[in-house]
Amino acid sequence: MGQDKNATPGQRTGFLGTLKDALAAASRDDTGRAQPEDATAAEAPTEPMQLPPPLPEAVDEAEVMEGEADNPDTEAVAAMTQIASGLSAADAAREARGGTSVVTPTVAQVQQVDETTRVAKDMVANEEGASRTQLVRGKVEVARGQFSCDPVVGWLVIVGGPGIGSFRPIYEGNNSIGRALTQRIPIDFGDDAISSEEQAFIRYDSSDRSFLFVPNLSKTNVVSVNNARPTGAVELSAMDVIVMGRTQIVFVPFCGKDFDWSEIAEK
Repeated sequence: MGQDKNATPGQRTGFLGTLKDALAAASRDDTGRAQPEDATAAEAPTEPMQLPPPLPEAVDEAEVMEGEADNPDTEAVAAMTQIASGLSAADAAREARGGTSVVTPTVAQVQQVDETTRVAKDMVANEEGASRTQLVRGKVEVARGQFSCDPVVGWLVIVGGPGIGSFRPIYEGNNSIGRALTQRIPIDFGDDAISSEEQAFIRYDSSDRSFLFVPNLSKTNVVSVNNARPTGAVELSAMDVIVMGRTQIVFVPFCGKDFDWSEIAEK
């Protein structure tokens, strides 16, 4: 027998109406509030909010450094710590006071320290191994030996013309004078009026300790000694003036009547 379509839910007595009413009653709690049909729609429990860590307390750097000023070791360590790690002065002082290591030195820093240490050790070793200057007391006996080069017996000093202010040594025996470097006394200062070879000769004889100037008469350009043109050997004295070409030269003896190398030569 069919049900009336216009009947209310409470008026329905069929099986479907009874089942629907039972399910609706079961969905109510003791307070009369309906539970959500979908359990997944319920709110998930929230975790408590975590607060950020507290900020470090401000440190008065002047106060920290003043407290460490009486300790020179701590002050030195603090300075080194600050340079190596880039910390502030207060942090470096605090690390030094605690005796903790702030940074680990790099390989380059270790190598630099080793190199500095090695150089310092080498300097000390060189100073210890070097011979020290000895103090000479009393009369010292000077050893005489053979000459290692031709002994100088005098000089020619350029006082006019090219090369003014220069000088050339005179040696024992016969000395040829000319512009060429092969001459024993080369007057090579740019005066082309002087012959390249054997313009003249200066001879020192140790037996009579005298100097002779001998012009080369075969040369076209003539020479003069004290404004005179010699035609043969002329004995030279100190500060005699010789003119060759456009060059004026003064004679300065070292050996002579008062001294000769034979006096101190090895006997």
